[in-house]
Amino acid sequence: MRPERGLPCEAEAEERVSRGAMAAGGLSRSERKAAERVRRLREEQQRERLRQVSRILRKAAAERSAEEGRLLAESADLVTELQGRSRRREGLKRRQEEVCDDPEELRGKVRELASAVRNAKYLVVYTGAGISTAASIPDYRGPNGVWTLLQKGRSVSAADLSEAEPTLTHMSITRLHEQKLVQHVVSQNCDGLHLRSGLPRTAISELHGNMYIEVCTSCIPNREYVRVFDVTERTALHRHQTGRTCHKCGTQLRDTIVHFGERGTLGQPLNWEAATEAASRADTILCLGSSLKVLKKYPRLWCMTKPPSRRPKLYIVNLQWTPKDDWAALKLHGKCDDVMRLLMAELGLEIPAYSRWQDPIFSLATPLRAGEEGSHSRKSLCRSREEAPPGDRGAPLSSAPILGGWFGRGCTKRTKKKKVT
Repeated sequence: MRPERGLPCEAEAEERVSRGAMAAGGLSRSERKAAERVRRLREEQQRERLRQVSRILRKAAAERSAEEGRLLAESADLVTELQGRSRRREGLKRRQEEVCDDPEELRGKVRELASAVRNAKYLVVYTGAGISTAASIPDYRGPNGVWTLLQKGRSVSAADLSEAEPTLTHMSITRLHEQKLVQHVVSQNCDGLHLRSGLPRTAISELHGNMYIEVCTSCIPNREYVRVFDVTERTALHRHQTGRTCHKCGTQLRDTIVHFGERGTLGQPLNWEAATEAASRADTILCLGSSLKVLKKYPRLWCMTKPPSRRPKLYIVNLQWTPKDDWAALKLHGKCDDVMRLLMAELGLEIPAYSRWQDPIFSLATPLRAGEEGSHSRKSLCRSREEAPPGDRGAPLSSAPILGGWFGRGCTKRTKKKKVT
């Protein structure tokens, strides 16, 4: 690279400073300032050269002047760096794009998946936010996901999730478990929809908690309280007390949510022991609606201590790229409900309809004690609209912001609070 105008003088100044330092055994204050000025000037000139090269590279080759061509030739290192940045940006952009398989191609892939489900000796299903989008619960990394919108500088409102119900995918998984085709479900979701779909507690590992469950950690074993409302209204990152107390020992109850940056330590509903055992026994893993960017960080879910030939076969259903795509025996680009509808038809199984009257949460729930009715302001689940309080009847899924809670905290994680003046 040809020296910039003025650099020889700067080099001489730097050399003088260095000689002065060696002679005096250290730099004086004026010499340190001179050295700092030289360093900053060099950095600014480097940034300006980078901007010049970047502007030239954005032009078509035929539109570049002879002087611009010489500058690129003299700046080969910068050209390589900028071209590498551009490739990485394009790669990240492609990974965020949603891709849909052609309908005929998707049907062919589903037939292959159905064969894998039939022949699996021990099938474990890993689920992510993508299976709940049909219930009007946003995902995180999709085009309209929480993190995606925040990265674009757009605001995200948390919603009241009490009207959300198990989707076709949730109900299909429950039927597959009933038919002994699925042995265990490992979920990243906190929405409690697997529990409400009728899946037995022993068959679920809710690794990041359940919005309907609060626990007493002073009781041994921990005492669980299933509620018919979101218990996380007052909770947040590293602040888990819900404001209610244990009926037996009087200790403050806590929610079960594992926020970003936390480590899950509760036995239930996380059920890590069952998840680890299921992964070790699995010969087939089906991932539904998960980017796998979080699940990939749990080595025990992927049997990484086993040689590759003895690891479970992996099948992924997701519209976007995942970091496990290269490991997958089959990748299906489609919406979870669409794929599961085709899969259940291929297996000849009827998908049960969700019924609030049969929702297990009502039989599992512990009622509030006298004096606790005002301990929350979230809308409670009701078996029918007639059971709902007058102000709640017929209310649609709201998009109004809700302070606190697992979803509210997730949405506001990267937003800055405005100072009140």
